[in-house]
Amino acid sequence: MQVISDLAACPRLERGTVVTIGAYDGVHEGHRALIARVQAMAAELGCDTAVVTFDRHPATVVRPDSAPRLLTDIDQKLELLAATGIDYAVVIHFDEARSKESAEDFVNEVLVGRLAARAVVVGHDFHFGHGRRGNVPLLQEMGAELGFDVLGISLVGDEEPISSTRVRALLAEGDVARAAQLLGRTHEVRGTVVQGDARGRELGFPTANVAVPGDILLPADGIYAGWYVHPDGSRHAAAISLGRRPTFYDNAPASLLEAHLLDFSGDLYDQPARVQFVERLRGERKFDGVDALVTQIAQDVIDTRVALQPAH
Repeated sequence: MQVISDLAACPRLERGTVVTIGAYDGVHEGHRALIARVQAMAAELGCDTAVVTFDRHPATVVRPDSAPRLLTDIDQKLELLAATGIDYAVVIHFDEARSKESAEDFVNEVLVGRLAARAVVVGHDFHFGHGRRGNVPLLQEMGAELGFDVLGISLVGDEEPISSTRVRALLAEGDVARAAQLLGRTHEVRGTVVQGDARGRELGFPTANVAVPGDILLPADGIYAGWYVHPDGSRHAAAISLGRRPTFYDNAPASLLEAHLLDFSGDLYDQPARVQFVERLRGERKFDGVDALVTQIAQDVIDTRVALQPAH
């Protein structure tokens, strides 16, 4: 996959493209079904495929007070898009000026001017451009004039369409197993291992404290079974604690992500880490004392081993 992050320096793709446009946060199963339609159309037309996406969620500019936290950062999003086999990912810098661009200008500049679009595939309720004036009917009207087809499709799903919003709601409930079904993979967050208060080590269960950027969505507080992925890609079973440690603190300012790697010893400080949430074991709770907490952590480790055993 070729990443185009500077539209001005991008030569026009004269071979033509079938294009889809969107935030593509999470690159979930619904997104992948839509991309599959893009690829099928491109095969019929004999042209390339392209995803037009953004370097940040447009809501962070348009409505910053209610912008959602993200399922994926830009690097992970591009990795997931590359795995679909798409030919081009066009990453548009989204700022206030771009938010005020008309839908018509976006079509002329990006879809026609740079990507030589021969077809555009989007969700049937897709909106774009200043004031969200751009939609499927506008695309169809412009396509008839400028020479590209438009396909607005219903999103896939069982009882309701798969969407990034739906995945976020499941994660907010701690239902990482159901979220994984919609994502097509376990929910993963990325960060750097930082110094903690060493309390886990004192309790006999040392943890890697992973600092995750504030714009990334963490699941609900609780204890999870999951995987810790090292920089070399190898993964390690982990009992994951996400919360404010009420046994020790009354008013911790923010949730802390701690991963206890099972049967592991070593220095992880300052290393990049990826944490994958497989199953929620229990909610976070306050214990009467350290002994009760240690007993529960030992049980959490046992439960983690069981949860991560391969299904037979």
